[in-house]
Amino acid sequence: MRSQYFSLSMRFIVPLAAALALVAFVVVPLVDDLTARWFVRDLDVRSQLLANALHEPLLEDVPQHDAKRINQLFDRAIQDQRLYALAFCDPNGKLMYRTVTYPDSLGCRDGMKGNTTRQTTLQMSQGPVRVTESVLNENSQDIGKLILVHDMGFIERRSEDTRAYVIGLFALLAVVTSLITVFVAHLSWRGWISAVKGIVRADLKRRPQITNTPPELRPLVGDLRDLLHEFDVERRIKDSSPQTWTPEKLRSLLREELSGDEMLVVSNREPYIHVRTPNGIEVKRPASGLVTAVEPVMRACSGTWIAHGGGSADRDTVDSNDRVAVPPGRPGYTLRRVWLSEREEQGYYYGFANEGLWPLCHIAHVRPVFRSSDWEQYVAVNQRFADAVIKEARTENPVVLVQDYHFALLPRMVRERLPKATIITFWHIPWPNPESFGICPWREEILEGLLGSTILGFHTRFHCKNFFETVDRYLETRIEQEASTISYGGELTQVENYPISIAWPEPGEQPSIAECRASVRAELGLPADHLILVGVDRLDYTKGIIERFQALERLLELQPSLIGRLTMVQIAAPSRSSLDEYQNFETRVTALAERINTRYSDGKHAPILLKMEHHDTEQVNRYYRAADVCVVTSLHDGMNLVAKEFIAARDDELGVLVLSQFTGAARELHEALIVNPYHVEQTAEAIYRALTMPEAEQRERMRSMRSIVKDFNVYRWAGHMLIDAARLRKRERVMTKIRSTSRSKLRRVV
Repeated sequence: MRSQYFSLSMRFIVPLAAALALVAFVVVPLVDDLTARWFVRDLDVRSQLLANALHEPLLEDVPQHDAKRINQLFDRAIQDQRLYALAFCDPNGKLMYRTVTYPDSLGCRDGMKGNTTRQTTLQMSQGPVRVTESVLNENSQDIGKLILVHDMGFIERRSEDTRAYVIGLFALLAVVTSLITVFVAHLSWRGWISAVKGIVRADLKRRPQITNTPPELRPLVGDLRDLLHEFDVERRIKDSSPQTWTPEKLRSLLREELSGDEMLVVSNREPYIHVRTPNGIEVKRPASGLVTAVEPVMRACSGTWIAHGGGSADRDTVDSNDRVAVPPGRPGYTLRRVWLSEREEQGYYYGFANEGLWPLCHIAHVRPVFRSSDWEQYVAVNQRFADAVIKEARTENPVVLVQDYHFALLPRMVRERLPKATIITFWHIPWPNPESFGICPWREEILEGLLGSTILGFHTRFHCKNFFETVDRYLETRIEQEASTISYGGELTQVENYPISIAWPEPGEQPSIAECRASVRAELGLPADHLILVGVDRLDYTKGIIERFQALERLLELQPSLIGRLTMVQIAAPSRSSLDEYQNFETRVTALAERINTRYSDGKHAPILLKMEHHDTEQVNRYYRAADVCVVTSLHDGMNLVAKEFIAARDDELGVLVLSQFTGAARELHEALIVNPYHVEQTAEAIYRALTMPEAEQRERMRSMRSIVKDFNVYRWAGHMLIDAARLRKRERVMTKIRSTSRSKLRRVV
């Protein structure tokens, strides 16, 4: 408490001291100058009096050329400590008499005519002096000039004394004023703190409101009670043990804090795809981090998932309202499919979203492409999905989870139709800096669309910071950095980082590690002791697949003993294959893998097995459990859930994760071997270290990372967003009530 009082006191004292110091900085030179001028004026008066006193004796002695008497006169005069020297010059400017202290450099100076006096300040070697020249004349005839030289050193000394006095006065004033201010402030603080404590005790104990609340605190009582309720919610939920975040807890949170509101998810990618095969219609799970994270949340909370139906048999499996219950066999929620024409998909998805926004937001050195025709399709498709949300909503206040960069405009569109909806938008990819985002021709429209959200989430604080700076650059808004909120158009959006995660697998869900190691090596035709690296990605230029292969090649160059003993299994699910950039990338990946295999194959086992096909979750999980090392070398990624999936799969606490520093996961998984994927040698060395790491170190690292991933699971991710959304909704209701009450009072007054 004392430290808090000290901190609060310093908030008063420091500005006050700074203000007084500034005043002193201005005043002291003025006082110094005023004092110096006052002393100089006094010195000039003294000089004139002395000149007048010497005038009469000199008029008697000078005509008689009585040097002895004149010198005696001068010697008696300079006994005054301030008078430094005297001299007398004839009318022709010749120095006739002087004291021994008179500087040779002064001489007789310029000639002066008439009954005049001249006073000047000169800087001599011994210091500043004041020179007074007085012309002596008798009967209108000049007989010479008397020169008096006064030492000004005493003026400097007195000025220093005055300066010290003024500074001391200001210091004393600052101390006294500060003490009085702090004393008064402490009295006020104690009164306010006592009142707040009374309010808190009354609220926590459900007692009637205390009546002696200070007048200045009475308008805050209602808001304080609301805050207490919010803190109570956060204490019960947010600060509870992370292990308690389960599907049941998420359902309870939705029911208690959001009044059981229905859940609607909007994404481009659907969680289940129906495809025609020779064996009939099959259901597949797409290779998507978004689906991996959000699908367990939907199974926990139920509701409706609205997505683009792109499977070859999707239309055959929906009802008349384009709905189908999923997951197959044990339905938990409804999948509502939206149909797009080939032209719409080309412009909205392949064009604006993936040739424009995707490279814009990723630092992967691929130039974004923006076309007006693509933008028109992007707007139209966003409106189509917004209409679907309106149609699927059974209440006026649903919880709408908008997923990713495909639907930047949708939050504003839904807000205009459902103003009471809780709209939570999560941006799964990085957010660029303002300069990079400024490339987009429709930057203002995208920002306005996103600010229709109640909550806008990113993976990291860095991405939030970039978004705040972007909004500040391009829109007129009120940004509150401390509260992480943006006010735009009378609506409030909270911008926070919510690191996404996965659902922790239940015990017994996975085959044993030994079974996976044996079966995977048998399928690949590898010996039982063969070392396996695994990489799981979409075939995308941001995933660092080429850099990964180059690191493997460098490793085999440096460690030729690994040739024939090591294989990298690269699962690369085809993605956006109709785009030229992705076609070129696939060609480069294939060519590099073939070159490395040709160079480093021992005739039996190739160093790279490139599997460019879709794999379901169970298949990928088998590779995770069979591998010795998982390599994630993304060049720029929002989170990258492959790293967390690998950790969750390793219940034997063995295996090593090599992780790019440019992923959001690297900010959480510090026990991974963090690498810069652009540094090929560093990545190669990290892979070798992973392959040779002792089991004890592997267990220690893996145990730590498993604890993090298990505790901070996807239910916690969703729960924190729902908590913040509930708090923001309550805050908005309170503010609306306050504004309404104020308007009513104003009308009565009028």
